[in-house]
Amino acid sequence: MALLKTAGMKKINFAGGEPFMNPEFLGQLVKYCKETLSLESVSLVTNGSKVTDKWLSKYGEYLDIMAVSCDSFEEATNTRIGRGTGSHLKKVVDLSQKCKEHGILLKINTVVNRYNFEEDMNAAIEKIQPFRWKCFQVLVVPEENGSEHTLRDARRFIINDDEWCLFCDKHKHQKSFVPEGNDVMASSYLLLDEYLRFLNKGVGEPTKSILEVGVVAALNDVYWDEDGFEKRGGIYEWSKSNCSEGSAKKDLDW
Repeated sequence: MALLKTAGMKKINFAGGEPFMNPEFLGQLVKYCKETLSLESVSLVTNGSKVTDKWLSKYGEYLDIMAVSCDSFEEATNTRIGRGTGSHLKKVVDLSQKCKEHGILLKINTVVNRYNFEEDMNAAIEKIQPFRWKCFQVLVVPEENGSEHTLRDARRFIINDDEWCLFCDKHKHQKSFVPEGNDVMASSYLLLDEYLRFLNKGVGEPTKSILEVGVVAALNDVYWDEDGFEKRGGIYEWSKSNCSEGSAKKDLDW
């Protein structure tokens, strides 16, 4: 983390899998990044099933944004997609309230796919009022989720661009709505795996670990679509201490 900070990192997001599978270690990372490294933004992505009041009371002050995965506001659809077994929506609503209580910005992540692209989510979003509602067009990466030989097979979830636009047109008036289509998604993230290697999503092998070659050398070997990053709204007011002061565009050191 310190190497990344020295190289210019301003924001970090912890994702998985499910980060709360090891809640104490996650909390220590969140605290270190905010308190010791003084990063502008520390965020995480969770399905919400393992977030506790105890964890939020201990570590919530160091967290800027909590993103919760919610692909539908109809439980039957969530179950069909594979998101929980019938109580996922209640967990999302409960967690939205806990975020408010602990001063954490709530973000909703929705993957738009074959089973939810026709759903009208406006009423639910207006009720929960997330700070940011990120909607992704479902993406198939052949080596990860694109065949019967991969760990997951997402081909049954695919929607075409017209169906994606249908969903976007229905929800684009929501002030928190941030759409992310396939055209900007695949290579617009800088992702580190558990070995601290940058991932070359869909275009090559991972880089060497930053512990081995350093951050700058590793970045030289990763393809990062910086234009796509900006196009998908990757730069925004991402600190909870500043979010009410406007959304002036930030500059990235790297």
